[in-house]
Amino acid sequence: MRLKIRRRSGRRAALLAVGALTAGLLLTAPQQATAGPPNLLSNPGFETAGAPGADMPSCWSKSGWGDNDFTFATVPDAHSGTKAMKVSLTRRVDGDRKALVTENNTCAPAVTPGKQYDLSAWYKSNTPDVSVTVFRREAATGAWQYWTDLQNPPVSAGWARTEVRTPAVPPGTDKIAWGLSVYGVGTLTTDDYTLEQVGAVPPQPTCSGSAEECAKGKWQVIPAKNPVRSMHAVVLKNGKVLLIAGSGNDIAQFNAGTFTSAVYDPANGSFKTIPTPVDMFCSGHVQLADGRVLVMSGNKGYPSADGKIGYQGLKDSYVFDPATEAYTKTNDMNGGHWYPSATILGNGDVISFGGLKEDSTGNVTAEKFSGAQNKWLPMNEVNQTWSYWGLYPSMILMQDGRLFYSGSHTFGNGTPGTGASIYNYDANTVTDVPGLRNKDQRDESASVLLPPAQDQRVLTIGGGNNETNPAANRITDIIDLKKPSPAYTAGPDLPQGLVDTGTGKRPQTGAEGKMYVSAVLLPDGKVLETGGGLHDRADPVFEASFFDPATNTYQAGLATDPIPRTYHSASFLMPDGRVMSVGDNPGNGTYNHNVSIYTPPYLFKGARPQITSVIDTQWVYGDTQRITVNRPVAKAELIRPAAVTHSSDPNQRFVDLPMTVDGNNIDLNVTSNPNLAPPGWYMLFAVDANGVPSIATWVHLGGPSALAATAEPPSAHEHDFANELAAPKPTVSDKEGAKRDSVPVAPTVAGCDRHYGTVSVCVPTRFPAEVKETPKARCDWLAAHQYPKRMKVNGSDPLRLDQDGDGHAC
Repeated sequence: MRLKIRRRSGRRAALLAVGALTAGLLLTAPQQATAGPPNLLSNPGFETAGAPGADMPSCWSKSGWGDNDFTFATVPDAHSGTKAMKVSLTRRVDGDRKALVTENNTCAPAVTPGKQYDLSAWYKSNTPDVSVTVFRREAATGAWQYWTDLQNPPVSAGWARTEVRTPAVPPGTDKIAWGLSVYGVGTLTTDDYTLEQVGAVPPQPTCSGSAEECAKGKWQVIPAKNPVRSMHAVVLKNGKVLLIAGSGNDIAQFNAGTFTSAVYDPANGSFKTIPTPVDMFCSGHVQLADGRVLVMSGNKGYPSADGKIGYQGLKDSYVFDPATEAYTKTNDMNGGHWYPSATILGNGDVISFGGLKEDSTGNVTAEKFSGAQNKWLPMNEVNQTWSYWGLYPSMILMQDGRLFYSGSHTFGNGTPGTGASIYNYDANTVTDVPGLRNKDQRDESASVLLPPAQDQRVLTIGGGNNETNPAANRITDIIDLKKPSPAYTAGPDLPQGLVDTGTGKRPQTGAEGKMYVSAVLLPDGKVLETGGGLHDRADPVFEASFFDPATNTYQAGLATDPIPRTYHSASFLMPDGRVMSVGDNPGNGTYNHNVSIYTPPYLFKGARPQITSVIDTQWVYGDTQRITVNRPVAKAELIRPAAVTHSSDPNQRFVDLPMTVDGNNIDLNVTSNPNLAPPGWYMLFAVDANGVPSIATWVHLGGPSALAATAEPPSAHEHDFANELAAPKPTVSDKEGAKRDSVPVAPTVAGCDRHYGTVSVCVPTRFPAEVKETPKARCDWLAAHQYPKRMKVNGSDPLRLDQDGDGHAC
């Protein structure tokens, strides 16, 4: 399918502001385009006629879209030779028209991934609404798709030459086609096209660290300790980090009404404790369009000692303002949601599912926060399926506005269906998606929208089952949401590392993987996976690897975080390109306050590029923004800052910015699709050919909400995809005749047997399979994992741990 491109007046205004810089691309000396190397185009000057009956020259096709009146004509008014191509628009509501290199094996030139190409053409035009538009072909499928717009040549009454260099060709691309588009009323005449491969080879990096650091990166435990038992981490628009603890999974703090948060400042390594109004332990959170953080629900009450009552969810909701470093209350949600999802939509609203209600039952209602009204909407204004999505269901916004439930969650297995689904909010339908393996062992797995977001591929990593407590798995699954009938396919197994089962570290074997894994998008386009444990709240795994979306492979054997990172840990990207890791809350109730920083190998490859200027930090959808760098770079992207908890950050995304390169001046093409890059603050990285990123510059992306709802397609990267789904699931009303307002959830939803110790100590309901079902074996396992000695028995003794009958375990 030909993808559709929209251009807006804001783009033209931005380019006019830098017109003097662009003018340097125009040459006055005539240059004849010739077929054959180094020019890779066939019939570059339109001199060869097409096949008999064809109305276009050989290897050229009419192209374009939208509501407009147009003409194509081969004319004698040529720059060289006897022919040129004239395209005119006499009426235009939307869309464009262009003569495009024919998209077939004969005419479209072959290209090499990672290489750059110089494009040039001679032109005359009486409209500024002209752009250099490039399409690319996916080698695996043969499908053509829009790649990038590279330049807006200025009006020229006489022949002028436009020349531009492409970004590095994306992986998996084998051919490109291009042409000059006219998208406003006027006339464009073109001739003498060229496409030549750039011969310069980027300089090889020089290692600035040890050989091991350059290959594996380096972890450092910083001197300062996290002052709070944080369960949640949010990278703020000013580069600081909000760490939310609430009661920190400590019932003594809850009973005392002591709720805490802290703000970490990477600039000076300091922590500042923040007053926290309610117990935000296991709340949901998301960055709003203005950079404030919406924090929803949390913990209204801990389980009873006898396990008859479970955790209870709050209705409360707050926003945290990075400027004042203070919380402000919003209106309440319609119900409690302990462990809710939180996904920002393309219009700036937030949608939330799942979690536990005030009475510890499962909440089946969806909640919607209006960004425009700054409040939670009443339930009758929110579409409802009355489905229970579980705890922290990973709900990822798709490019067309639907939501993909990836199958990753925290606690709770055995849900009906395939374990993954697509939810269409507007149609209010849920459709199962096949292929997710071991769907009932994806508890505490991680799912991430792979770079770039335009590719619409999701990776799901590892997981386990907190109820049966088997060894966590190595499984990874990948889904391409662009396909008409998307389905998970098997990815490569997760690399293995060392696991500490309480008696020292040993190599993992067999199918052993990990749960509680962290997955972090990096500016070089790879995914860092780190941390995790082999069993529920026990047995940390020391292993880290890179997943490369270009090759669907892992690079194993990276440096490992020396601090265990299992339950209630988080890892996230900082604006300087490093990764920060906090937290660890094993079943014995302790908490690790050490903070680790990972320096990836790309920061040991010599000097990093610099973004020396950004014309505007307030970006609008569909616009073009110019930056200046101190030396050549190969790509640029926006990365949405983290808001992560329990291996879950469904809003994490890496959005590619197609580039126009003019020396050290680079024009960045900003997507026009708010569903691809929801409004808010982003980290802008420029990355050189060796994968070395700049320090990020903060930019704000926004624009009229109407962009998401106009009849005109909202994205320059639009695809037809995910349209041939199976029949939607019947709603609860369809099946049962009446909606339900909750579902029963076992008090042991957290996988803890409350008959022993305090509520903040998690004795597993099921011990690992290798632990014999005898009191001695269980007590030995608890001792090896540093559980408190002589834990009080609360009522009965189902695990037979009170061997001498004195009311205390072991």
